Amino acid sequence: MTPPADGKRTVGDPDTARAAAACDTEPVRLSLATEDDLLAVRHAVRFAAVAAGFSIIDQTRVITAASELARNAYIHGGGGDLVVDTALAEGRTGLRLTIRDRGPGIPDVEAALADGYSTGVGLGHGLGGARRLMDEFEVRSTPGEGTTVVTTRWRR
Repeated sequence: MTPPADGKRTVGDPDTARAAAACDTEPVRLSLATEDDLLAVRHAVRFAAVAAGFSIIDQTRVITAASELARNAYIHGGGGDLVVDTALAEGRTGLRLTIRDRGPGIPDVEAALADGYSTGVGLGHGLGGARRLMDEFEVRSTPGEGTTVVTTRWRR
């Protein structure tokens, strides 16, 4: 596979799913601009989780967290991107998801992580639920500039 000239893989690139499946050390970047992109996120994260050797239960956890975080970026943040990357630390292997949006930001991150908090019509379990599914979870948000979530699940 020949990467694009800018070195970034996007959903429009037909090799994106194969790149995620290879689970190489190169990150896979996915756009979060359309409903179709949200489906592509689920597929790419699933391929990466399978390639990284995750159990079916942990695959489901990572896919669910990625789907929820991507949907939040799309709906509340006006779009953005998700990067799927291999995480390596102290002999462990995992998947790291980095989700960035260009939205209004989250004024109170702690409140947003609490179940029941919603700025839309949802149930308000998204961020907190995603955090519970992953091993590491960090939210950085600046009002008026957007939000970045970095989360990792380690292979058991």
